[in-house]
Amino acid sequence: MPRSIHRIAASGAALLFGAAALTACGANDDSSGGDSADGGGDSKVIALLLPESKTTRYEAFDKPLFEDAVANLCSDCEVVYYNADQDEAKQTQQVDTAISEGASVVVLDPVNGAGAGGMVQSAQDSGASVIAYDRFIAEADYYMSFDNETVGKMQAEALVEAMGDKGSILMLNGAPSDPNAAQFKAGAHGVLDESNVKILEEYDNPDWSPENAQTFVTDQLSKYDASEINGVYAANDGQAGGVVAALTGGGVAADALPPITGQDAEVAAIQRILAGQQAMTIYKPIPIEAETAAEVAVALANGDDVPNPTETGIDQTDYEGVPSYIFTPIVVTKDNVADTIIADGFYSADDICTGEYAKACEAAGIS
Repeated sequence: MPRSIHRIAASGAALLFGAAALTACGANDDSSGGDSADGGGDSKVIALLLPESKTTRYEAFDKPLFEDAVANLCSDCEVVYYNADQDEAKQTQQVDTAISEGASVVVLDPVNGAGAGGMVQSAQDSGASVIAYDRFIAEADYYMSFDNETVGKMQAEALVEAMGDKGSILMLNGAPSDPNAAQFKAGAHGVLDESNVKILEEYDNPDWSPENAQTFVTDQLSKYDASEINGVYAANDGQAGGVVAALTGGGVAADALPPITGQDAEVAAIQRILAGQQAMTIYKPIPIEAETAAEVAVALANGDDVPNPTETGIDQTDYEGVPSYIFTPIVVTKDNVADTIIADGFYSADDICTGEYAKACEAAGIS
């Protein structure tokens, strides 16, 4: 990670854990969305719309980090927040509500990126600017996310290496409605299809849920002996947890699980990695994404020039014709948990080294 990104990621995470008292001026903390807190008549309204809550990162990190960054940058800005709970129709209604609340900037992480054009058009017709957050929207004014094909490539490379480039796997992708999922999948296939690893079965999880992942793998255990499953590509940590539950529920010992991938660096995933139950995860420093989004949103709300580069150290580039800010993901394994997750302040040792995982932390030199 470049030094500037490392610094911003650490400081951003510190906002979450060390300055929880800071909240956006008049921010709406109702995760279901709908009603804005009363702001002053001259407040500048910025709407943040996230797609779902089953993935830990959105409620635990993206939302509070974005709100805190806006509060630090703009004392007369108001953040209104909505979560769509993986419901496209609900998100469309939320965009309409944000417009009626007077939002001049809409930061939108769409349930369905390909189908988000109507929401973007409605916002733009009202005079609002739209930032596509984490998931690409072709019609947006700006876009910011991580290099998603690289994420899938990193996951697959780690899996192939852990398997010694041989054996058979199950492949669990993300939701077909999520444009990022298609990019993760493409990046992973670019590696897997050139390797000696065989894909036994492949599944596109419609809502990324751990429950669906667990059901899928349990069903495969009725077709294949557990010994035939030498690895599992799971596109995110939630699904990895479902995979572990299915395999251990099917009789595989926790210390004999095949290599399993993940993404998002959830606490439970880091614990599984340290305990030898998951091979890796992808750490996407959410603070730099949330803070960059806040910086661009505040500039737009104030009528200022959009920064290039940003104070977070990111140059503006072009992605499929949309001005974009692209961030670099990081592979996390047992060997570098301390140097990445903990060093950046994303989680502390106390967050990770609880209960049964204390010994695993000690063995990894984490205390």
